[in-house]
Amino acid sequence: MAEVFINYRTGDGEKTAALIKRELSYRFGENSVFRASESIAPGARYPEELLRSVRRSTLLLAVIGSAWTRFAELRRRDDWVRREILEAFDCGVPVVPVLEGRKTERLNGADLPPELERLAEVQSVRLDMQNAVVDLRRLGDVVAAMVPSLKEHERHDRPSPGAGAVSNATGEVNGPVVQSRDITGDVGTVIKHSSGPVHTGKGDIYNNSRHVSGGRHFSGDGMTYFEGDNQGGVHQRFGEGPRREDDDR
Repeated sequence: MAEVFINYRTGDGEKTAALIKRELSYRFGENSVFRASESIAPGARYPEELLRSVRRSTLLLAVIGSAWTRFAELRRRDDWVRREILEAFDCGVPVVPVLEGRKTERLNGADLPPELERLAEVQSVRLDMQNAVVDLRRLGDVVAAMVPSLKEHERHDRPSPGAGAVSNATGEVNGPVVQSRDITGDVGTVIKHSSGPVHTGKGDIYNNSRHVSGGRHFSGDGMTYFEGDNQGGVHQRFGEGPRREDDDR
């Protein structure tokens, strides 16, 4: 049985709803979350399935986009977004509004039909795509707190980043570690057992010259320098620009 029901409107939150479904399904199990376009089997009567799923759920997440209150359908009795939320209210299922992006303002009761005004009094959470990893994790924490039964199925590992993602792993570093912004493409940096500052990125640092530090010699096009006693493995991969490690002399 799906404990979490995702309520959303096509054209104003379906992508966010799909992202939430993916995140929560990974963390708590595929059968823990109901999203109509994925969870209703072909041939099933969707009106019955929708209302039954709301009644059987423990929590309803209502995805609220920037235009959510302006949809005329919200004031029609046969609107399914409206019906699902009202069904949750009638059955005592907690409803949490999920505000999509930074521009979506908190709900105002004056902008809602009278039957939905109480939705403006409910504490909401925000999901910003520019901060998606943190916000999705926070939303998952909210779900875990409100639906304790999901904790026994919870996974604590994180899914691997997709193609083109930027990832870094830094271990046992004493001193500052700085990576410049605006790095795109397939970039990976692993730094281990380093003491002193480490800089990775672009710039005119030691351009076309050899830099000697900690008994190691580096030269290249100014993209990278290491200072301090660098012990252990150093691996760096960039999509552009040469890098050479000269023999110790």
